[in-house]
Amino acid sequence: MAPKGDNVVVPNMKLENLLSMKGGKGASSYANNSQAQARHARSMFHLLKETLDGVQLSSPEEPFVVVDLGCSSGTNTIFMVDAIIKHMTKRYEVSGHEQPEFSAFFSDLPSNDFNTLFQLLPPLTNIDGGSMEECLAADNHRSYFAAGVPGSFYRRLFPARSINLFHSAFSLHWLSQVPESVLDKTSAAYNEGRVFIHGANEKTTNAYKKQFKSDLSSFLRSRSKEMKKGGSMFLVCLGRTSQDPTDQGGAGLLFGTHFQDAWDDLVQEGFISREKRDSFNIPVYASSLQDFRQVIEAEGSFGINKLELFKGGSPLVVNQPDDAAEVGRALANSCRSVAGVLVDAHIGDQLSEELFLRVERRAANHAKETLEQLQFFHIVASLSFT
Repeated sequence: MAPKGDNVVVPNMKLENLLSMKGGKGASSYANNSQAQARHARSMFHLLKETLDGVQLSSPEEPFVVVDLGCSSGTNTIFMVDAIIKHMTKRYEVSGHEQPEFSAFFSDLPSNDFNTLFQLLPPLTNIDGGSMEECLAADNHRSYFAAGVPGSFYRRLFPARSINLFHSAFSLHWLSQVPESVLDKTSAAYNEGRVFIHGANEKTTNAYKKQFKSDLSSFLRSRSKEMKKGGSMFLVCLGRTSQDPTDQGGAGLLFGTHFQDAWDDLVQEGFISREKRDSFNIPVYASSLQDFRQVIEAEGSFGINKLELFKGGSPLVVNQPDDAAEVGRALANSCRSVAGVLVDAHIGDQLSEELFLRVERRAANHAKETLEQLQFFHIVASLSFT
């Protein structure tokens, strides 16, 4: 039987008005389920430093502006912006240049939980009351001005020639929309029986691939208008080792196994119809390195300093790997932190609860395989604008 009580379903909305990581500070929030992303970002920090060392230093008359695109609502974005500004400050010191003021924009879709983000943001040091060195040394304070910018990074967000550095981690694999043909029952690309493209037919995955390429091109075109000459961009997103787009690697295991089976459970148990399941698709695409390079070169605005596939490891953080129940909770919370908002909107919060309980049970029953097989690879791109 379907669960009793209110089951609020959000009417059809544009994805950019709905998509967000799960807000707040609860057990399934992104803030409490992004430790793996933090670990992966730290492991790539040496690559980020190489990018920062190539950014042209600005004059002291104008601020040095950093943007984190797809910032979400946890502490990861604050850590990265702090680290970027501290590194750039040292560059100014070593070069003997007078330091400018620093400004940071945290940008994500309007549905992002900016409230939680800014509650986590440290207070601004009294910049006028001391040196920049004193500001940087102040514990639990920030040495930069901060603002939030809501909007899709697949369009323009900032004035022309206003940004020195763009940073974006774990966001560009999210598409601007699910391709229309994937939801069209009359189309050969209709993703019948699946909620993700892992293992889907070639026409379905090609529709996702085409959407990804179009989105990435729009992203690059927008940034090329906004970036100052001599600026740089550091991008990290899900990638895959296989040239076959039907094999989505770690993303496929996250959304194409226990998550997929849980949707099938709801259908078989009479909670939802097949049509309801088939009208839901995760708007994520893990690109190959070759396809990513092709888009950058075809768009033509940026030079490639570095483009590689980096093994990030598991998205799950568990204290007791032998505790199957903990592994199950970790996988369910990981799925829910990134896709829970979409699931809630599609089937309502009550049925969403049923779905993720089934994800948790299934993952717990296959805990050892889940930990061993669920590994993410990331595309890391360092680009320059001259």
